[in-house]
Amino acid sequence: MNKQKWIIIGAVALTVIVGILLIVSFINSGGDNNSNNDNNDDDNNNNNSAVVLEYWGLWESEEVMQPLIDEYQDENPNVTIKYTQKSFTQYEENVYTRIEQGSIEGTPAPDIFRMNNTWLPKFQKYLSPVPEAVYSSAEYSDTFYPTAKADLTGTNQNLYAIPLEIDGLALFYNKEILASAGVDAPPTDWDSLIELSKELTVRDGSGQITQAGISMGSADNVVHSADILSLLMLQNGAEINQNFNTEVDLDSDRAVSAMNFYVDFLAEHQTWSADLPNDLEMFYSGKLAMMFGPSWRAFDILNANPRLEFGIATTPIIVDEELYYSMYWAEAVSAKSDNQAEAWKFIGWLSEQAQLKKFYSNSSEVRAFGEPYSRESMGSELADQPYVAAIIEMAPNMTAWKMGEQTYIEQRLRDAITDVAENNVQAEQALFEAEEDINERLADLFATEEES
Repeated sequence: MNKQKWIIIGAVALTVIVGILLIVSFINSGGDNNSNNDNNDDDNNNNNSAVVLEYWGLWESEEVMQPLIDEYQDENPNVTIKYTQKSFTQYEENVYTRIEQGSIEGTPAPDIFRMNNTWLPKFQKYLSPVPEAVYSSAEYSDTFYPTAKADLTGTNQNLYAIPLEIDGLALFYNKEILASAGVDAPPTDWDSLIELSKELTVRDGSGQITQAGISMGSADNVVHSADILSLLMLQNGAEINQNFNTEVDLDSDRAVSAMNFYVDFLAEHQTWSADLPNDLEMFYSGKLAMMFGPSWRAFDILNANPRLEFGIATTPIIVDEELYYSMYWAEAVSAKSDNQAEAWKFIGWLSEQAQLKKFYSNSSEVRAFGEPYSRESMGSELADQPYVAAIIEMAPNMTAWKMGEQTYIEQRLRDAITDVAENNVQAEQALFEAEEDINERLADLFATEEES
């Protein structure tokens, strides 16, 4: 009996022990699952941590940009994008200083900002390169116009900005003035343009110009004189950038020839005068037959004189050599941003076809037209639009040169034009002096970068 009792007690004890072990095993198993879930939650929190991007725009108002930003934020709830439209006045200097210094005393520097297509040599050190995951070099080439790849590739072959638009120097013409001479559109070569501009120039009894044929030859009263001179130099084959874009060559025979061609519109062809009001004012007043500018100059004209009948055409070329001058802006990311990957992800999204169409549409609701598409495959969609069709036609053959110090260099080019056109300085001398000043400025810039 005692033996049977001990057997029963042993069996009960064994059952209890097995039960306890199963319970412990179940609890431990559940604890491991909870531990894994906690780890996953930590990973998710890390992947979805709050990101704030400071975005400095230039031409577009919040009214245009906010619907796109809202859409992106809805798809990416961990991202907040604070958009600010900056003033163009001293924009180059202001944005350069801020991305150089970064955030100061709680005032945030931009993570994303608009950069001119000529600025890269000056800004490259402070920029984050476009990640391969956003655009590889091959994808970039297949997507955007060739000038973007050339303008926005650094000395290390990295890409540093993504364009949301394309623009360039175009020829504006007064339809009524040309029609009076039996002409529907301006000529496409320079020789014909010279002859037509002479024909369209009108003087009063004292010899003063009352209607100018074309605004070329001077600097101070031609808004885009430096751009026109740059176009002529490039069309004439001048190789301006030297030594990995750290120096310029402005006094070559080809550059000098371009300068003389430009100033001849003043003294030789006499289709313009340095004493006239600036060409934009002359044009919207109906006193100028033709002028040069990027597409967005149309907004100034439409605001000043909505009833003026004008067209925008391609700039003249040297016969059989299509080369036009690009003037556009692209989105870049500061190398000091704490959220470079997220910033590039957003810009990449903005540059997709669907967003570019919305961007153009939003802009068109507040003005005459939006920014011409940066994607080459979308050009045909704007080929019949009156204000941007010429830009799209020129875009595949646009080029520019990497000024770096755009504001300073363009002013020195204008000074050189004035010296030749109005102060009887030889073109070789004026351009040589401009070259020396510019190279000294660039040497200081790049020396400062090396020291820092």
